[in-house]
Amino acid sequence: MLKAYSWLTFCVVVWGSNFIFGKMLVLHFSPTLLTMLRLLFIVLLLIGLSSFNKQLKMNKADFASIVTLGIVGVFINQWSFFKGLQTADPTTSALILATTPILTGVLAAIFLKEKLTIRMFIGSVVAITGIYFVVTKGTFTSIHVDRGLLWIVLTMVTFAIMIIMTRRLSNRMSPLAITLYSNIVGLFVSIPFVFLLDSPLRMSSNFSDWALLIVTAIVVHGIANLIWNNYIRYVDASKASILSNLEPFVAMVMGFLLLAKPITDAEIIGSLFIVGGVILSTYQRKMST
Repeated sequence: MLKAYSWLTFCVVVWGSNFIFGKMLVLHFSPTLLTMLRLLFIVLLLIGLSSFNKQLKMNKADFASIVTLGIVGVFINQWSFFKGLQTADPTTSALILATTPILTGVLAAIFLKEKLTIRMFIGSVVAITGIYFVVTKGTFTSIHVDRGLLWIVLTMVTFAIMIIMTRRLSNRMSPLAITLYSNIVGLFVSIPFVFLLDSPLRMSSNFSDWALLIVTAIVVHGIANLIWNNYIRYVDASKASILSNLEPFVAMVMGFLLLAKPITDAEIIGSLFIVGGVILSTYQRKMST
């Protein structure tokens, strides 16, 4: 059990660090190019893994869903993440994305007929209060929303859509097949947009920047996901979900260590509201199923 929680904690640290590494990468690569390159290395990893797995069948009826998932849940999700991080604060971005389970619950109620309860509504209000507290820096008076945060909100929406679509497809396809095919679609869609959206087109020539890009792509979206999926079955689901909610705190600490970004009282208090609201909402959703 200790080994399982240790590996799950490792995954949370990796995912929380992704906000900081993403902020570092967008300084040297334009966002669409960065998206395309990252998807390229993710696809290469998945193709390598698929050689050991024969469960890659896809019905013709699921083709349209895979294409939609690849465009919305992969390409737009990844692109808006890097687009937002060009100007958005990585810690605030992590806090906004921490509310994804709440939006997922709303979408699940609409499309999967899952129950939407008063307790979930209260949790949503608490989490939104926390976001407002962070964005206004604790003043609750004036609010100035960085344009990058709007792209991060889009990242959160597309991530929630991806979760819902993956749930529906997982009844007929293996997780590896869903991930492989949707990422291939996302990769091919991203190629023409590199020349349409990136102006100017920026690409680093430093080995260290490329190493960071490749390693984070493989570790964040490949190895960490595999480790999480492998060890999640050994622990209580509710405890594992609480672990995943620690990502904003990891982003704060990593931002302080790697970017010398100070941790403010507003961020700490706001994150407590957000994580508390998410836990309240997701706990109720698990109890009602």
